[in-house]
Amino acid sequence: MSKRFDVLVFDWDGTLANSTALIVHAIQHAFADVGLPQPSNQDANFVIGYGLHDAMRHLAPDAQLEQVHGIVEAYKHHYLARESEIVLFDGVVEALTRYKQAGYFLAVATGKSRKGLDRALQQTGLDVLFDITRCADECQSKPHPQMLLEIIDYLGLPARQGVMIGDTTHDLNMAGNAQMAGVGVSYGAHPRHELAILEPLALCDSFLEFDAWVGAHG
Repeated sequence: MSKRFDVLVFDWDGTLANSTALIVHAIQHAFADVGLPQPSNQDANFVIGYGLHDAMRHLAPDAQLEQVHGIVEAYKHHYLARESEIVLFDGVVEALTRYKQAGYFLAVATGKSRKGLDRALQQTGLDVLFDITRCADECQSKPHPQMLLEIIDYLGLPARQGVMIGDTTHDLNMAGNAQMAGVGVSYGAHPRHELAILEPLALCDSFLEFDAWVGAHG
């Protein structure tokens, strides 16, 4: 496998893990628990990729800090109750293993918390494949470039040698802010036409299509 890039940086939810619907469900039920109107599917999908507190503040801009905290805690309850249902998209484990064997550095840049990502990595067995991961509770939230800048600094690489792969406009905007190439995947949280507006290097409709793109162009 000839390599155009040296590091592949993946978002987690909606890119590697089929978790979008569960996250939307948990957000909506959390708002109901605290007596606030439930966000629409579209609005709940939009904030996927943000850090948890940033997401809830975006959805409830007029809420008091105590209310936001209540939404966050209710969200955690509903998410954790169904977390075991989350599976990886078809082909993820095999592809990541192949990329690692081919000499790519692998990284994650996610809106998940450190605790949440570490739990997901251990449960899926993918923790051994990633060289570095960055989360929203240890960096500024997407689309700020801090996560990507820390990843490439750790690896000692210029941004042009990396590519960010994600299912949201937040991922692609983060890549642009870090002067890194971005690849969109349309099977997650944000609709294809919104990703296309940002003119990613590629726009893939399944993880298997992304895998084929890496083999041909990555």
